[in-house]
Amino acid sequence: MTDRTATGTFTVQLVPQGEPPAGAHTRYALSKAFSGDFEGTATGEMLGWFDPATNSGAYVVIERLDGRLQGREGSFSLAHRGLMDNGAQLLSITIVPGSGTGELAGIAGEFSLEIVDGVHNYSLAYSLPSGEGQ
Repeated sequence: MTDRTATGTFTVQLVPQGEPPAGAHTRYALSKAFSGDFEGTATGEMLGWFDPATNSGAYVVIERLDGRLQGREGSFSLAHRGLMDNGAQLLSITIVPGSGTGELAGIAGEFSLEIVDGVHNYSLAYSLPSGEGQ
């Protein structure tokens, strides 16, 4: 396996899917545009619940990224799990095993993000099978 790190920024658009009753889960369609070491787009779905009174909630996302990662064409999926407990955040975003296609077949890794002044910054720590992209 070859270990690499990719960084950059992305924009995100969330579109509500219906109007849930008070206290119900929210559902969104999402689309993203990435720049930096990954150039491409993503589409996915988000399901979440949040209580503003306690500043607590959770969300899950499955999204598919399509584009070029440090010169390699292909796609892969990410699975998100985000929790907030009284404002304390815990976020895990992982490449879905077996989801890589094209030159990204066999990709594995973790995605992290940091929002600074409204800008979504990402870091993708990933590996590809030996012999890929060398």
